[in-house]
Amino acid sequence: MESSSWDQNRPNQLHRLVRRAKQLVTVDTVVCDREFDSMNVFQTLSNLNVNYLIPKRTMQTEATVLEQMEADSEDVAVETAQVDVEHGSHEMRFCYVPTSSEDSDGTAVFATNVAVSATDAEGFCRRYSDRWQIENEYKTIKHDFLATTSSKDYRVRSFYFVFAVLLYNLWRLTDLLLKARVSTEIVDFSPYLTAGEFVDYVAKYLWPVD
Repeated sequence: MESSSWDQNRPNQLHRLVRRAKQLVTVDTVVCDREFDSMNVFQTLSNLNVNYLIPKRTMQTEATVLEQMEADSEDVAVETAQVDVEHGSHEMRFCYVPTSSEDSDGTAVFATNVAVSATDAEGFCRRYSDRWQIENEYKTIKHDFLATTSSKDYRVRSFYFVFAVLLYNLWRLTDLLLKARVSTEIVDFSPYLTAGEFVDYVAKYLWPVD
């Protein structure tokens, strides 16, 4: 599904973004939020030959499945469906899995074009939680490492961002090495060395003190 300057619908925007990303990196699975729950979006990603994992809005069809799962005392279910839109068709799955959030108790529904079984569905859909980790990383970069500038020169702004990402990566590496010194099992993502402490150390050695 090709995009054009006059067509600004969401599937076309996503098509442009993923196509450009594939020119730079290998894209295995595209993870989107619930606003991208659309058969046209599903087919757009299928046409790009990438896997997708997208939360599904609970409509009447999903509500019926949830009721049946409750009646059968099932925690996980996988339903096969068919996408059939103007620009193509493909087989996909609706995965019904327990919510991973500690603050909620229920079942989440995900759409995917991966032929996942009921046995593997919960583990597969757990990938979606990694999306929040990425968003939190960007928040940390913006809050702790990205210098503010009023410059409108894209070269300056790009340098600031790349430098901030470099500092973030150095911070995570330093934190990992510190954890390795005190423990043989590194299972906790929470930092031993905070971002603020790392910035203070870097500033101390980059800015000579008289």
